[in-house]
Amino acid sequence: MDDITFLVNILLPALWRGFLVTLQLIVLTAPFGFLLGLAVAVAHVYGARPVRILAKLYVIFFRGCPLLLLLFILYFGLPSVGIVLGSFYSALFGFILCNSAYNSEYLRGALQSIKGGQMTAAKALGMTKAQAVLYVVIPQALRKALPGVSNEFIYLIKYSSLAYVVALIELTGTAKIMASRYFLYFETFAAVGVFYLVLVTIATFAIHKLEKKYAIPGAQ
Repeated sequence: MDDITFLVNILLPALWRGFLVTLQLIVLTAPFGFLLGLAVAVAHVYGARPVRILAKLYVIFFRGCPLLLLLFILYFGLPSVGIVLGSFYSALFGFILCNSAYNSEYLRGALQSIKGGQMTAAKALGMTKAQAVLYVVIPQALRKALPGVSNEFIYLIKYSSLAYVVALIELTGTAKIMASRYFLYFETFAAVGVFYLVLVTIATFAIHKLEKKYAIPGAQ
């Protein structure tokens, strides 16, 4: 079998199937990781003292725990206490927890950068604290946090490759199987590299457009 036949007829169809699983993980992780991160950030900045402490502990744990170890805990550890998530949900929950912890720090910094006078002005107009945070503070903070959150999305694309360690046959997992079966390691992993490069390039281009659209006038 020549390399072209292997690439076109065998490798690329298999990698495409794995790529769709990777894409599914990314598409599900990104919004839930962002929303959970935003909730943690708001709790960290505006919550009551016990809530702030819980938010801080959440961030400390999930930023401090290596993602690989977290995946092992979810996939291999939880079944010992009767919780079986399976490969896909172990990877998904692990990515969401890790992604949200990092997003929360970008968002927390953005929330804290909004001047306190805006909260005071919102309350003077009759808004409750929750309404002021939701309608005045968060929209401004999101624009400031966009570069950091966008950067974390790029990281998400790349660390999604760790899903294979919990037996999920995504892009990297498929590549390992194909390389071991046909002993064409360079060709297989080079093709996988192209998949990730294209995905990151497309995401980077889209993020650049988004940042440009929502950039704060006068900010550098």
